[in-house]
Amino acid sequence: MTATRPAGRLLLVVWFVLPLIPIALWAVSNQWSFPAVLPQEWGVDGVRSAVAAGGTEAFMRSTGLALTVAAIATPLGAFAARALARGDVHFPGVVAAILFAPLALPPFAVALGLNVVILRARIPSTLAVIVLLSVAAIPYTTYLMRVAVGAYDSRYEEEARMLGASKSMVLWQIRIPLLAPALSGSALLAFLVGWSDYVITLLVGGGRLVTVPILVASFAAGTGNDAVVAALSIAAIVPPLVLIALLSRLGRRTAR
Repeated sequence: MTATRPAGRLLLVVWFVLPLIPIALWAVSNQWSFPAVLPQEWGVDGVRSAVAAGGTEAFMRSTGLALTVAAIATPLGAFAARALARGDVHFPGVVAAILFAPLALPPFAVALGLNVVILRARIPSTLAVIVLLSVAAIPYTTYLMRVAVGAYDSRYEEEARMLGASKSMVLWQIRIPLLAPALSGSALLAFLVGWSDYVITLLVGGGRLVTVPILVASFAAGTGNDAVVAALSIAAIVPPLVLIALLSRLGRRTAR
């Protein structure tokens, strides 16, 4: 049992890191032709080309979009989960089905179906993308928060109220700290929905909202752009990995 745990962790590390090694090598190679095992010429021409093509702006745009989606979908998912768990809504089965409907509908169909409505209503494309991605993220945040709220022990709140705590004190000093791991996990899922989306951002954004996934796909569609695609792919991978590491560290501190 003791010997299998390090082996299992090593296998997980290899599983996640192995696909990233060629990408990292491509990002720092100016020339890498078959059948060479390693790049024949090292350099950062791919990074320069990615920056020149608007990679920095796309990175900032993706970050802002993902943070906005997380800021909207996380509290809405928490409120929905609390209402469903406490039975505060009529026809909870119907409400749950509506909330989770985006999981059953392909993003391509949703984007195509609503694109005409958005254009006729003259809704700004950026606002429409944010709303649609937030709706797409709410099922994940609701599900995660519903599990946490279901396991939440309300006796902590009752005891605090008996000791004279106000509603705001109960909220900020008891409820949110106890639900912090689930809230942070929900925020991460919502961030990933906004960060990695391609279909809705492209179709509803009309090509004006250029994010990192769209830029990666644009260069990947051509030939001879491997170094640029690798540099942009690393830019797309780093933020989720950093967030996962931070949340893992936060979870360990909370568990102590």
